[in-house]
Amino acid sequence: MSQKQHDVQLTAEQCQQLQTILDTGRHTAQQRKRAKVLLLANNGMSDPAIASHTGMSLGGIYHIRRRCCEQGFDACVTEKPRSGRPRTLTGHDEAALTALACSIPPDGRVRWTHRLLADRLVTLEIVDDIAHTTVGRLLKKTT
Repeated sequence: MSQKQHDVQLTAEQCQQLQTILDTGRHTAQQRKRAKVLLLANNGMSDPAIASHTGMSLGGIYHIRRRCCEQGFDACVTEKPRSGRPRTLTGHDEAALTALACSIPPDGRVRWTHRLLADRLVTLEIVDDIAHTTVGRLLKKTT
């Protein structure tokens, strides 16, 4: 029988941390799934058995094992920040947008349009540039 390339060996303290993640409801589903995989791997279960028990793919289990062995326990359990475009508006800016949308529209207009709101946000120097579709998306969240 061949030996696993990435054998997970956890301390009692790490096992307790993983069990706490599974027992409390304050963690994401991804963290709970990783914790379950690591506990089962620490108990000596094979990858196919872990896959049938957790509903994950063999590749996903392999990546969790490898990340734990190469990057450490903490890197495996916690989520790394994802790259991506930063938010256009902060919470304070969104509040200003909502207040502006609830205010009286400009003269000659019956209501605020997304384009008018976007132009007014730039005029008031709340943001440098914003698309009217972004304004619509943000207002849709606040109804």
